Amino acid sequence: MPAWSIKNQVSTPLLLMAVLEALIAFSSIYVAGLISFGSIELCEEGLGPLALRATIVAVVAIVSLIAMGLYQFHQRLSFGEAIVRIMAALVSSCLALAVIFYAFPSVMVPRELAGIAVGYAFILLLIVRYVFVRTVDENIFRRRTLIYGAGKRAASIFDLRRRADRRGFQIVGRVAAPGDKIVGDMDLLKIDGEAINDLAARLGVDEIVVAMDNRRGNFPMRDLLDAKLNGIDVIDLVEFLERESGKIRVDLVYPGWLIFSHGFGKTRCRRIIKRMVDIVVSGTLLLLAGPLMLLIVLAIKHEDGARASVLYRQRRVGQGGHPFVVLKFRSMVVDAESDGKVVWAAEDDSRNTRVGNILRKFRLDELPQFVNVLRGQMSIVGPRPERPQFVKNLQKKIHYYSERHTVKPGITGWAQINYSYGASEEDATEKLQYDLYYIKNHTVMLDLLIILQTVEVVLWSKGAR
Repeated sequence: MPAWSIKNQVSTPLLLMAVLEALIAFSSIYVAGLISFGSIELCEEGLGPLALRATIVAVVAIVSLIAMGLYQFHQRLSFGEAIVRIMAALVSSCLALAVIFYAFPSVMVPRELAGIAVGYAFILLLIVRYVFVRTVDENIFRRRTLIYGAGKRAASIFDLRRRADRRGFQIVGRVAAPGDKIVGDMDLLKIDGEAINDLAARLGVDEIVVAMDNRRGNFPMRDLLDAKLNGIDVIDLVEFLERESGKIRVDLVYPGWLIFSHGFGKTRCRRIIKRMVDIVVSGTLLLLAGPLMLLIVLAIKHEDGARASVLYRQRRVGQGGHPFVVLKFRSMVVDAESDGKVVWAAEDDSRNTRVGNILRKFRLDELPQFVNVLRGQMSIVGPRPERPQFVKNLQKKIHYYSERHTVKPGITGWAQINYSYGASEEDATEKLQYDLYYIKNHTVMLDLLIILQTVEVVLWSKGAR
């Protein structure tokens, strides 16, 4: 897994939980064999080696748990909601394993063993999740963070108001930097001439977040260098917020940070792999979804008449700012914008047809866009393409908005799984911050993670309009 993923996405408790749950899924086959045959040796004499079967089960189980949104560190799930998603993950795992066992009979697990394995895994997964829900917010899992700065920039940290958004760190205090105009009511640490690195060491700090309003002539280079050499991480405010929130704050970013920060890689190898994934995934899904797409066509025709158009074609802005025609199943009435006014889609939009409401709820109206992917106009994962009229307006009002066009637009994306449907300039700004994070950090592994977590968005109809 890339370095950015380990640092930015995989928290310690989540990593421990994933390893433990993988071991539970792996051991479930051995436990089932022991219960059914009385010993592992007798089981392997009858069925053959269990290691490969157990590995397949563990991989499928973890993928299903990811797809059900059970590895999102900042997600607020109650224990009851976790139970429902674990059940859904186990059902989807059984379906996927049935297909695998049908294709490869030599690794098949008998039904009686499968039943025992599912029951064992379900009980232990519930125990692990219960412990996680009870302990994830304990300070033992958090980085002890010292904020250097007490002005407007430092106050942006307190925008992370939800408990779930603060699971990764514990603020041990903040120190006012020279020239800061104090913002907020959190008590300041009095250093009385004490060096920052000495203060950090005395407080047992893991990291120092540099959040000064004015660095010119005030930057404590020597102190921060000593802290760094003593094993304390020193991190810029924008990078800290990027790590904790999964987005890049456009109100705090400056061009120099974008230029010198890590990421934004676009190697030839990465482009080739991404294109190969796009072709394989979109081609496979179009074949598998063929019968469903035929039913959608018949449903649209039944509601609107035999002569009604099935596809909706609309100009969108693609990579490099070049326009293209996106394909969708028509979910609104014919001539929904006959007055010539371009408007955002609204929740419970009156222009939606009855079939269209169902299509939008489960994102089925976007299935024809896999054709756009095969044409090379879109990717499976990327920022959602917007209409030229909206783009022209948003580029004037939102800093760095045009940067989202440096990559191909996508059917799903980092913004889509982290933020609800955008229907205003404020929403467009919020989604841009997630898009910039994706553009900066995108890798094949991140793309696969987004694709898996899109399953959760579809199943639970998150943000659909």
